[in-house]
Amino acid sequence: MSDGDPRQTLSISWDRFHGDCRLLSLRLRERTPFTGMVAVTRGGLVPAAIVARELSIRAVETVSVASYRGETAQGLSPQSLATILKPIAPAYLDTAGAGLVVVDDLVDTGQTMRLLRQLLPRAHYACVYAKPAGRPLVDTVIADVAQDTWIHFPWDLGLSYATPIVAEPS
Repeated sequence: MSDGDPRQTLSISWDRFHGDCRLLSLRLRERTPFTGMVAVTRGGLVPAAIVARELSIRAVETVSVASYRGETAQGLSPQSLATILKPIAPAYLDTAGAGLVVVDDLVDTGQTMRLLRQLLPRAHYACVYAKPAGRPLVDTVIADVAQDTWIHFPWDLGLSYATPIVAEPS
């Protein structure tokens, strides 16, 4: 997300997200076998669990990378670089990522993927959704979204009454 508020929002339901993760698994199946997976926390935990189940990947490692300020903005400036909060296990680093698939929910500006590609240059990178600025850094994606769109993932949402469109201000 660029500095400031997004112009659009997209809310993803659990059903849609699960379906998109299964589609991601179908695309990744063509590239198997993977010897392991790296889930990018926090957002990559849910898609990684679904993909790991679908492809029967048992060895799942995590890496925690912070690139967002708060919950709604990701900086694009050099002062707002991605930071590793929890590193990848040395055994995964020793292979430069060969045989691994790295899974995340979204590639936004590409800061996180750029950092991880330095650590695991031989891994395959997969995201459920991609924005144009980060798209070139990912090998497999299910859906492209506009750069100025903020995605509300199912874990960000609760059930609530939906006002009919006719009753909303235009």
